Amino acid sequence: MTHRTVRLSAAGAALVLGIPETGLPHVLHWGADLPGTGAPEVPEGPEGLAEAAAPPAANNDVDLPRHVSLVPTQGEGWRGHPGIAGHHEGRASFPRWRLREVAEHPLEGEREGAGGALTATAAADGLELRCEVRMEPSGVVRVRHTATNTAPEPWTLDSLLAVLPVPREAAEVLDPTGRWCRERTPQRRELGMGTRTRASRRGRTGHDAPLVLTAGTPGFGFRGGEVWGVHTAWSGDHLHLAERLPEGAGQADAVIAGGELLHPGEVRLAQGESYSTPWVFFAWSDHGLDGLSERFHRWARARPHHPSAPRPVVLNTWEAVYFDHDLAKLKRLADTAADIGVERFVLDDGWFRGRRDDTAGLGDWTVDTGVWPEGLHPLFDHVRALGMEVGLWVEPEMVNPDSDLARAHPDWLLTAEGRPAPPSRNQQVLDLSRPEAFRHVLGHLDALVAEYRPDHLKWDHNRDLLEPVHAPTGAAGTHRQTRAAYALLDRLRQAHPRLEIESCASGGGRVDLGILARTDRVWASDTNDPLERLALQRWTGLLVPPELVGAHVGARTAHTTGRDAGLPLRCLAALTGHAGIEWDITRCTDGELAVLDSWIGLYKELRPLLHTGRTVRADAPDPAEQLDGVVAQDGGAAVFRYARLATSVRTAPGRVRLPGLDPGRRYRLAVRTEAGLPAVLETAPPAWYAAGGLTASGAVLSRSGLQMPNLDPSQALLLHLTEA
Repeated sequence: MTHRTVRLSAAGAALVLGIPETGLPHVLHWGADLPGTGAPEVPEGPEGLAEAAAPPAANNDVDLPRHVSLVPTQGEGWRGHPGIAGHHEGRASFPRWRLREVAEHPLEGEREGAGGALTATAAADGLELRCEVRMEPSGVVRVRHTATNTAPEPWTLDSLLAVLPVPREAAEVLDPTGRWCRERTPQRRELGMGTRTRASRRGRTGHDAPLVLTAGTPGFGFRGGEVWGVHTAWSGDHLHLAERLPEGAGQADAVIAGGELLHPGEVRLAQGESYSTPWVFFAWSDHGLDGLSERFHRWARARPHHPSAPRPVVLNTWEAVYFDHDLAKLKRLADTAADIGVERFVLDDGWFRGRRDDTAGLGDWTVDTGVWPEGLHPLFDHVRALGMEVGLWVEPEMVNPDSDLARAHPDWLLTAEGRPAPPSRNQQVLDLSRPEAFRHVLGHLDALVAEYRPDHLKWDHNRDLLEPVHAPTGAAGTHRQTRAAYALLDRLRQAHPRLEIESCASGGGRVDLGILARTDRVWASDTNDPLERLALQRWTGLLVPPELVGAHVGARTAHTTGRDAGLPLRCLAALTGHAGIEWDITRCTDGELAVLDSWIGLYKELRPLLHTGRTVRADAPDPAEQLDGVVAQDGGAAVFRYARLATSVRTAPGRVRLPGLDPGRRYRLAVRTEAGLPAVLETAPPAWYAAGGLTASGAVLSRSGLQMPNLDPSQALLLHLTEA
């Protein structure tokens, strides 16, 4: 029975907890804020909610009404995935919690949003549990649990999840999947009876990670529907699920959950020891996936360490020179980059000892004097003299077997003693949980940064962790490895607070809010094919704001797909992220360089809007087209990219609605041609297009729509709207 209620609310969202006399709190409501809540006459919460949400006791069920708590177990009649599972030396744990303390507090320095923590004990089971729940000012809910063993014998934790309920209206589930160079590809299905589980056992987030597992009303999209999403801020093995049982979920109908996926025996607590889950993020929206993104983006941008300086235009050398590191050639590349306005020059793989291809040298983090007899100083000094920042590629968590480090310390590998893990990318994993290995890598990175003073590190992680165990014990190793990688990043940034770090993992294999707590951007994918990028950047934006997503212009023929694309499409695909170039621009024609120069100027003009505004995406009825945009927070300006992905059965596109505009404002719409004009199929384009723009109300453009020109396949158009 609910004894009292606690309401957490912000930005139109509310989470209302029922606090029982015994046991853990349960969620009475998660979704839209409820009218009248917080009024003086009902200070504890929404009047009548506890009574309205109270479940019945059904036939052939437990004899008392069931309330599914924040950490549901069979002790409360829950038959689904347990919120907590473990054992004391084989003795099963089905804890019956007794609430000891509930502490509520506002979030420090915030006008809205609230948080709380509660502590519960299960004395007979030798456990203590602390639950932290925060409602952020953006309406994002964050949950973290800490379990402590209070018994003399060790306790082995099997799982500990953050769980929130969703109503019966959440009838569909969407959870992106993917692979290398095809990250974050959406898939959806009915949320029927049973469990929809997405488990990652890759030792990193994974190219196939669901990013945000979302349940919603049937047919929900970017601009419509009510949705509930969950994301686990963890860069190791993890679990997401949506679960609906015939018995329901007590006061709700189903649940969504997230947490770390633990291997057998991976977390084993002695008396007094504790384990804390990663933060698990939940968000609700009644404006579709764009509303969900707005909450996540607002939260990310409010972090103290969120990049505040304009995101510099990058040139990365990888697809320009690969392993062919020649000082004269790289200087020419830097000269050309500076001439067109590039602001950061990143030297990628190939600079360290023995690294002439990807089979050797990884782990030996000293400059190859055979290639760089004076070290990297001649290049870096040249780049800085041109007015650009300097960046450098590293991959500290891996080693090649053909390296001095692996030969000297074979016992430092994260693999069973005497039995190497299956090789991948010619690599093995360095066990960073070993103090001596951790000190070795940190020492080399610290010395490297201290000597060369790079502004940026591109931090790669190029393989999954297979058979990750600590030698000689054979204990499962993913949990400790992930914690050690976090500690390595934290220690390096503490020593060099101005250093920016990019998370790369053979492209987009480590994109999550856990790694972004320690880095300044993510490399969304190893593919620069613009057609692939249009899709994967759109879905990466479900969680990550565009200023944190690296997006580069590559060569005409994509390195990863072999597909050709024109320069205008390549430029416009990269424009809306943290933009850069990955191409040997010393071979460009004067015309291509002129376009790049003009495009960089456009990016610099628009990035204050692109990197602070609200991301909007249209639900196009035609799969051959895609419309994405950014609208200023005050609604006074917007940028939209309309792309024709393929041919269509429609003779002409028809009117396309521009979402997110203020219907009461008048806008001046112009076509930005800095990247070039797209090719069109029609004899006579729409009148506004032929005239180069128009002036119209936000209501007309967002509710009636704009006739689009019939673009050729693989073409894109950029629209810039300012207040008239």
